[in-house]
Amino acid sequence: MLLDSIRSQLDALSKSERKVGLAVLRDPTLAVSGNITALAGNAEVSEPTVVRFCRAIGFDGWQTFKLKLAQALAVALPGANENLTPNDLAADLVGKICSRSINALLDLRNTLDPAAIERALDLLAKARKIEFYGQGSSGIIAADAQHKFFRAGVPTVAYSDPHIHSIAAALLKKGDVVLAISQRGNSVALLRSVQLARKVGADVIALSPSGTPLAELATVLVPVDLHFHTDPYTPISARLAHLVVIDILAVGLALRRGPEFRKQMQNAQKALQKIDMQFDSFLRSPLRHDEDG
Repeated sequence: MLLDSIRSQLDALSKSERKVGLAVLRDPTLAVSGNITALAGNAEVSEPTVVRFCRAIGFDGWQTFKLKLAQALAVALPGANENLTPNDLAADLVGKICSRSINALLDLRNTLDPAAIERALDLLAKARKIEFYGQGSSGIIAADAQHKFFRAGVPTVAYSDPHIHSIAAALLKKGDVVLAISQRGNSVALLRSVQLARKVGADVIALSPSGTPLAELATVLVPVDLHFHTDPYTPISARLAHLVVIDILAVGLALRRGPEFRKQMQNAQKALQKIDMQFDSFLRSPLRHDEDG
């Protein structure tokens, strides 16, 4: 949730901004129920410092931050303990990991900027070619994105090898779009490829946290500002959030292609189903069993 995002960004804040963040973490309900003067007094800083804190973590100002914090507190699973221990039973794992994933998606729903999604869709709808870059677990998300987007009728490809996507980026042209995916936004190899893509005139959509080097290089940033769980026993919740953002963009692009594209998709689906039925019939045929024998 939003509190986790604040906690993960504390080290990147100035000393005075960090005091505001710590005050919010100590008593988030007070930050929601009080005004900016009360929070500034609690943190022992000035009111402009509170505003700078709000902007540093990705919000326009105090009122926007306060609204998002109130929403996050309202939808978070009450009393959910997501910390894993060696003594956890299977029931504990089910509850904790599901709670972690649910809270991550609720946080995403409350913080994802529709205007950023709209700008990203504008670029994707006009793209001559779409390439997806990611490394490690983000490379898996890139492959998933390519699987979803290629059906939109636009040439797509996914690269997770840093050397390959650097070469690919250098060969792009104006009108091409790169969708760069990163859970931390600071991979040197990915940044190099994005710089190459921008240099040759391609546009870059970044799925990454706000305020990161990747975010700064993007034509359009779709910020995914979630806390990173670093314990080795559980999947990173940001991965799930990125997959959901990919789904939003893929569906949005498909809807923009209009009813004729939908008809093409339906025809393609019927053709696949027909092939599956024919193959299933072949496997069940007596002749096939005789040949095997």
